[in-house]
Amino acid sequence: MSRAPKAAPPEDLPEPDRVTGAPHPRETLRLYGQEAAEAGFLSSFNSGRLHHGWLITGPRGFGKATLAWRIARFLLATPDDDGGMFAPPPPDRLDIPPDHPVMRRSMAGAEPRLFHLRRAWDDEKKKLKTVITVDEVRKMKGFFTLSASDGGRRAAIIDSVDEMNPQAANALLKLLEEPPEGATLLLVCHQPARILPTIRSRCRELRLAPLSPGAMADALADAGTPPEDPAALAQLSGGSVGEAIRILNLDGLNLYRGLVQLFATLPRLDRMRAAALADLGAGRGAEESFDLILTLIDLFLARLARAGTLGQTAPEAAPGEAALLARLAPDPRAARGWADLAQGLAARARRGRAVNLDPAALLMDMVLSIDETAGQLARG
Repeated sequence: MSRAPKAAPPEDLPEPDRVTGAPHPRETLRLYGQEAAEAGFLSSFNSGRLHHGWLITGPRGFGKATLAWRIARFLLATPDDDGGMFAPPPPDRLDIPPDHPVMRRSMAGAEPRLFHLRRAWDDEKKKLKTVITVDEVRKMKGFFTLSASDGGRRAAIIDSVDEMNPQAANALLKLLEEPPEGATLLLVCHQPARILPTIRSRCRELRLAPLSPGAMADALADAGTPPEDPAALAQLSGGSVGEAIRILNLDGLNLYRGLVQLFATLPRLDRMRAAALADLGAGRGAEESFDLILTLIDLFLARLARAGTLGQTAPEAAPGEAALLARLAPDPRAARGWADLAQGLAARARRGRAVNLDPAALLMDMVLSIDETAGQLARG
């Protein structure tokens, strides 16, 4: 994802749609690995029957917001085709020149034909609101009303529609049912099942795919964080650039290698290594590391269950992982055992966090449960 010069948000307030350590989607000029989604939008655009609502779906970090910004800028910078003899050929890319006025204005948050809807800042509580409220949707409706006199295309980016409260979602639905003239609404959506079915039914969907290791490496290099092992990172992140950046920021590749080394001692757990791992998630300022360790443990168990079910392992995310997965999950019976444990540990982690259980104690308890399950499965 190539970057444009960084633009500060108004008043330097925190941005709910920015991934720590990564450029904001509006600062991103290039999107990697999502050629099919871009081609799907361009096909509709070139047909002359452009839909007014687009639902851009996929897990976090796949580039949904980046695609929304690319589409919005493309729409505002591309003139209408008058159908004349000298009309240019239909566009086959969403790129616009970096020095185009629409690019400059959107980077500065000053494009008058683009509305950006996201969680707002709460002046009273001095923090970001936890949901998008109906007041923010009303501002978007007012934007379409006031900008109607200018003519031409207009666009709105909603990031994300998952974060709307029920009143806001209903207000958005009314806009989709009676779309303003010349308006295109771009809805970033992480979990389509959580939004109103009526919103989904009034939108065309663009579903983004996981990035390949090559596309992941290119995207991270553009973001200023080239990975040492893009193949392993693609496995651990599920093909998500956002998740890959979080893993890199927290040294997650080494964390996962440590987990694999620890679990290689199962079913005779190396308790000293286990205690060292538990300590990594404890203490002030270790909350992000603790969360990542929980994620990586859950991922390891999922990869175990998958290996036992399919009878084959995915590409390694750490040295020695494939042999370990084959040993601990040799058959579907073992796969069921690991899947059941993963479900139980996830519930236990949620309860532990809800009552502020000591992170080190929670991690140690989880690792001991994994050791116990390994012993039971080994005995048959």
